[in-house]
Formats: sequence, structure tokens, C-alpha cells
Amino acid sequence: MAKTAAAVLEEQQFVLSNLSPSLAQRRLALAVALGLLIAFVITAGPLSTIQPGRIGAFVPAYATAIFATDLITAALLFAQFSILRSHALLLIASGYLYTALIVIPWMLTFPGVFTPDGLLGAGLQTTTWLYTLWHAGFPIFVIAYALSKDADPSKELWQGSAGAAILSSVAVTAVLVCAVTLLVTAENDLLPRQSLDPVHFSNVWLYFAGCLSLLIVVALIVLWVRRRSVLDLWLMVVMCAYLIEIYLISFPVPVRYSIGWYAGRIFGLVSSSLVLFVLLYEITMLYAQLLRAVLAQRREREARLLTGDAVTATVAHEIRQPLSAMITNADAGLRWLDRSVPDLDEARAALKEIGADGRRAGAVIGSIRAIFKRDIANRAPLDVNEVIEEALALVRGELQRHRIRVEAKPNTKLPQVIGDRIQLQQVLMNLITNAIESMAAKDEPRFLRVTSEVHDKGGVKVSVVDTGTGIGSQDVDRIFDPLFTTKSDGMGMGLPICRSIIEAHGGRLWVAPNTPRGAVFQFILGADTATSAAAS
Repeated sequence: MAKTAAAVLEEQQFVLSNLSPSLAQRRLALAVALGLLIAFVITAGPLSTIQPGRIGAFVPAYATAIFATDLITAALLFAQFSILRSHALLLIASGYLYTALIVIPWMLTFPGVFTPDGLLGAGLQTTTWLYTLWHAGFPIFVIAYALSKDADPSKELWQGSAGAAILSSVAVTAVLVCAVTLLVTAENDLLPRQSLDPVHFSNVWLYFAGCLSLLIVVALIVLWVRRRSVLDLWLMVVMCAYLIEIYLISFPVPVRYSIGWYAGRIFGLVSSSLVLFVLLYEITMLYAQLLRAVLAQRREREARLLTGDAVTATVAHEIRQPLSAMITNADAGLRWLDRSVPDLDEARAALKEIGADGRRAGAVIGSIRAIFKRDIANRAPLDVNEVIEEALALVRGELQRHRIRVEAKPNTKLPQVIGDRIQLQQVLMNLITNAIESMAAKDEPRFLRVTSEVHDKGGVKVSVVDTGTGIGSQDVDRIFDPLFTTKSDGMGMGLPICRSIIEAHGGRLWVAPNTPRGAVFQFILGADTATSAAAS
């Protein structure tokens, strides 16, 4: 249970009702509030003398818009409550549902909309009192929302069924609206007279307008004192719009269908829409974040699969050579032993070769692990000439079988390099094996040249030159990509492994065409500066 509560509290940090407002959000809310204030000054000043008169479609359109926006806002807040289980969210969602429902009897009883006196048995005071209770009810819900936000969020979590809580809130709110409607219609004659006629308000309305304004100010103060979230910030802007609406309807002339009355209704619609717009923006942003997270997770999964394929292909590719040599030597040893007069010396030599190949297989596996771990523990000063000689010795049988002429003269002027002997042997054996396979598909001459020289910028440059089929121009840019191969039985990991090893040694590997045919693979290794300086 504690873990669940902790998870919910962590989730609350990413939603509107608990997310602390950023500086940009505070500036935007301030800009909206200033915009409302400027519009109020213009309406209450230069435009206050305009009297548009009655617009028949205005009230139904206004009421429909208020109903739709407040109902959607309530639905979104109830949805957040079902996730976060916050009492405060349940209260503010009920507040928006209250305003959405009470606008229905307000419109039905409004004089002149459906009938001259309004529906539901309405009297002269019904519509005005519904409006009063509408604009008194929502600030009360806002105050309750703010006061219910405990300093310890875990204490305000709803422990029961979220669905039951939402249904109960909807039912209670609907009953409250029905009770209010019944009260102001049935007891119309007993209510204080806020309306003199369908157009003019009495002085009593001004006292009630002052009370509504005071209640809204109290809601503003409570929100200000207990503000913690983006929702609190925008509810304060909503309360400011409510305050302006009450003033414009009441002053300077308390009368319907004036410019102030119409402007007040527009301010009411704006106040109704603000939280909805912010909620929709939040939902859009959360959806975008979710989409990015899903795509990132998918890319990560694909990368893991590709890495797994690459590791498997790497092991299979690199271990194939020593295993093939072991099989060849084992077969040779058996043939020596199966003779009528077994040649024990040759069999012993074959067994020694099998042991050497087995140790080399173990070293290859270790070097593969070092490639992926970027391990440098096995690096030491070494002579590139010796590495070349050892690599050629390991593939001498293949070179002879394919009748390939080899040129590999040692360069005595080379500086030593720092590197892993087994890994650099792998590089050379891969490059030489590729050259052998490339030349095996071509007629003679078959010529392999492995050279080494001092690089211009220090270090050693090694070149493996063949007269095989070469690399097509369309494949040059992809030849080092993992899992890309031009061979029917290739795995596409030899050259990527070679490049990874050389780059891990601080060098560079590339390919160029050979003239008139074939390819030239070259790589550069940095010199062992300490050894070179001591030798000089």
C-alpha cells in the first residue's frame, strides 16, 4: 500500500493539479489577467455608453457554450481524479459540473428565450436568483478545493472506489441544482426583488453583487495563500474574470442588454474556457511525451536486438577460423594415426596445433569481450612486423591452397605501437582472409601485399593490397556498417569489428580501390612515444 501511494505521489508531479507553475506559465497567466483588465477598462470606459439592445440568439448561444465548456472541463477533472484520487480534484470537478448544470434552468427560465416569462413556471426573480446562486456556488467550490489541499498529499488521497466517488459527486451536484431550481421557481414571490422587470435590476441586486464580489475575493485570497500548482494559478485568473463579469453586469447601469451586460457574459465565457484550454494543452503535451517515450523505447529495443545480433555474429565470425583450424588438424591427426604404420610424430604435431588453436580461440573470445568493454588492460608495446608475420603464418595454408603470391617485407624503421596483440592479429587476419576470398573468385594473377610504413603524423600505417574483385562504388560507404555484407555466406561483422578495434586503439581504418583491380585496406596506429623516445 505504501508503494502504491508513493507511486501515485510521484505521478502527481506530472499533472496540472500538482505541477508547480514555471516562470513562463506565471508570465502567461499574468499576461492573460492583464489582457482581461485592459478589456475591462475599455468596456467600462469608452464603450459603456453603447446600448446594443436585445439580441435574441445571444442567450441560447452563450448558455450552450458555457454548458459545453464546463461539462468537458468537469469530465477531464473527474478523469484526473480517477487516476490521482485527490479530494481537491473531486471538489473542483464538481464545481465545474455545478456551473454546467445550473446554466440549463437559467437559460430555460430566461425571459423571452422560449416564452415571454420563461419555462419551468418561472417568475420575474427566478433567472436573476439562478445567476446569483450560480456565481456564488462556484467560488464556494473553489474555496473548498483550495482548503482541501493538505500539506501532506498522501492524506488527501481517496481510498475508496473512484467510480463510486464520481457517480456520487455527479448525483449530489445534480440534486443540488434541482433543489436550487425548485426553490427559486416555487418560492419566486418570497425572494428579495433583484429584478424590477425583464430588463432592469433593482438596488437589491447591487447588494447581492457586492456579496458575490466579496466571495470571489475570498476565493482569490485562499488560492493565493495555498497556491501550489498550475491549476491554482489559472483558477485565480478565472476568479479575476468572474469579478470583472459581476462588475460589468452591475455597473454603471444595472440593466440587461447593455454593452456591459454583453461584455460580462463574454468574460464569463472566457473564464469558463481558461481551465479547459490549459487541460487540453496539458493532455496534448503528455500525449507528445508519451509518444516520444514509446518511440524511444522502441528504438532502444531495436538497438538491443541489433546489438545482440552483432555480438552473436561477432563471436561466430571470429571463432570460425580457429575452429576450422582445429577441425583440419584433428582430421590430419586421425589420418596419421589411421595409417598401417601410424606416424606418431605427425599426429603429435597435429595435436599441438589443435591445442594452439584452442588457446587462440579462447584469446579471440577474450578479445571480443574487450572490444565491447573497451578494455585496455591487455595493451602493451609491440612490433607491427611481428603481428603481420604471425597473422600471415596463421593463414599460410589458405594462401598456398589458392596459389596466392605474398609480399610482406618487414620494415625495420617502424616505431613500436601500443596495442592488444590478439586484437590486431584479428584485424590483419580478417583483412587477409577477405582478400583471399576476393581473389579466389578471380583468375590469376593473385597477389597479396602487406606493407607497413611510418606515417607522416607519427605512428604506423599498415596496408593490405589484393588483386581481387574489389569493392563496388555503391558499397564503399556501407562496407563498414554492421551486418552489411557482399558475400552470400557472410555475416557482415568482420570489417565493423576491424574498424572498432582500430578506433579503440586511437587509429583509423579505410578502404580505397587498387589499380587496375582489387582493393587496398589501410589502417593507422599511434606510435609508443615513450619507447620511441627511449630508443632515440
